[in-house]
Amino acid sequence: MRKLKLQIQTTIDGYVARPGGESDWMTWNPDEQFLQFIFSMIDSSDTLLLGRKMANDFINHWEKTSISNPEHPFAKKMADIPKVVFSKTLEKSIWNNTKLAKGNLAEEIANLKSQNGKDIIVYGGAGFVSSLIKEGLIDEYHLVINPVAIGEGLAIFNSLDRTQKFSPIESRLYPGGKTVLSFKPVSD
Repeated sequence: MRKLKLQIQTTIDGYVARPGGESDWMTWNPDEQFLQFIFSMIDSSDTLLLGRKMANDFINHWEKTSISNPEHPFAKKMADIPKVVFSKTLEKSIWNNTKLAKGNLAEEIANLKSQNGKDIIVYGGAGFVSSLIKEGLIDEYHLVINPVAIGEGLAIFNSLDRTQKFSPIESRLYPGGKTVLSFKPVSD
């Protein structure tokens, strides 16, 4: 069965975006080791999940970047990977290489996991990821900690209605300053 892997940028104080969704706090000083981590995550996946609120800017950014900068190695991967956008309001997909999921979240995820292929990756947004966490649908967490605190913003674990324990997979500090903490949830 395929795994659902979360890879998300966060601050040291636990926020994934400013209160309005802005990500201007992210540090970007990529080193070769960190880029290899990012590439390994996307290369081990053949489906990308997004919430509707994040989808438009995210998909348009990577499609435009893949055209304007065809040498950008990550842009082509992001433009080409099949995407599933979860939405209760959209009637049809407005993006290339993208399907909509409009049904029950747990059932839609179970269906995707049961299909043949590589793993599934999710980047956000905050509300969508919070729903996945609350339902216990994420198999691996890869939290990319930026060396910055913003004091307030959007968090992803605040919708939990129980204690969730995790088992560490790996932690790694990259030369450019980011730390990746990887965990898998522990079932009670």
